[in-house]
Amino acid sequence: MSRTRLYALASVIAACGLLAVWLLTSRTASTPKPAAAPAAAAKPAEADNLVKVSPEQIEAAKITVIHAAAGTLTRVLSAPAAISTDPDRVARVATKVAGSVFEMRKKLGDRVALGEVVAVLESREVADAKSEYLAAVVNHDLQSKLFAREKGLFEKKITAEQLFLKAKTTFTEARLRLDLARQKLAALDLADTEIAALPSQPLPSLRRKDIRAPLAGRIIERLAVLGQPVGGEGQTKELYVISDLSQVEAELAVPAADLPLVREGQTVTLKNSDGKDFTGSIVYVNAMITRETRSGQVMASIPNPQFALRPGSLLQAEIALNAAPARVKIPRAAVLSIDNETCVFVRTRDGFVRRKVELGASDGDSVEIISGLSPGETIAAANVFILKAELIKGTIPEE
Repeated sequence: MSRTRLYALASVIAACGLLAVWLLTSRTASTPKPAAAPAAAAKPAEADNLVKVSPEQIEAAKITVIHAAAGTLTRVLSAPAAISTDPDRVARVATKVAGSVFEMRKKLGDRVALGEVVAVLESREVADAKSEYLAAVVNHDLQSKLFAREKGLFEKKITAEQLFLKAKTTFTEARLRLDLARQKLAALDLADTEIAALPSQPLPSLRRKDIRAPLAGRIIERLAVLGQPVGGEGQTKELYVISDLSQVEAELAVPAADLPLVREGQTVTLKNSDGKDFTGSIVYVNAMITRETRSGQVMASIPNPQFALRPGSLLQAEIALNAAPARVKIPRAAVLSIDNETCVFVRTRDGFVRRKVELGASDGDSVEIISGLSPGETIAAANVFILKAELIKGTIPEE
């Protein structure tokens, strides 16, 4: 082959190569680049704060849930309190006659009703008074009949006026003696029903006198025994002490600096060791300060219908000083600090989700939520620390 043909063939081959390169370059430029793989969808912020638990796990972990709601925040003042009996509800069962104890029908701790017979005495004084009354009754009945007879004869002009007036005077004296004898028995504390029943009483019972309870309550002291002489000179005159413990008093020792904040009528709550609270009100604030303790005496009246408060016991009292409304009020125990944020755990369908909240005013047990929580939402209120721990490491394991 001639050199001329070789050069021509080389030129054709080079042109074809340039064309191929151009076509390849153009196709590459016109072909759209495949879209980049989509980035993993970002987790919702709530998912990062979710603790997945089932109702069974909530019950097993003893996590208490409540509904957030509006309420009142009350500032309280704490003070020690000593329980005592109400002096207006204590009665001493005394004997008004001299004698000896025939019966003691009640023991310490027994309950008594108003007017119930608690003891029986034997007394010569009572026997004499009853005998005098019975004699006065018989004489009154006799003189009443004689006066009625003389009055009828006088009206018929059968008897003289002098005899009629004498009978009238004798009857009046008999009636006066009867009234005096009845008053003497009443002074010895005999009831009208007892006096009316005397004419039908057996003779041995005339020397006995029933002692009745002047107050409904419980026997807190027993001061006599069977056969003991009572009521005389140098002898005991009291048989029992009865107290109505359905209402007691609490004596609070309030520091002198806080005493100006305390007013009569303020609510007082006593905290018992068994978790049960008792509520009453302040009835007296002493203006004097105890020199030794630098505290003031404050008396509160506390209803005690179940007799759970016992005189002599020491408790902690809280005085409600003032109150302020709160749009959302929750227990202080429901609030946690996580990552330097104040949070609560809100109940969801899958468990609990951490929610940042802003706190407002507070009292001893509750706190106001200014933002981050709405009334009606359900939150964890007890054992919340379990949810905090599980938020870090995962869900609560099955039992």
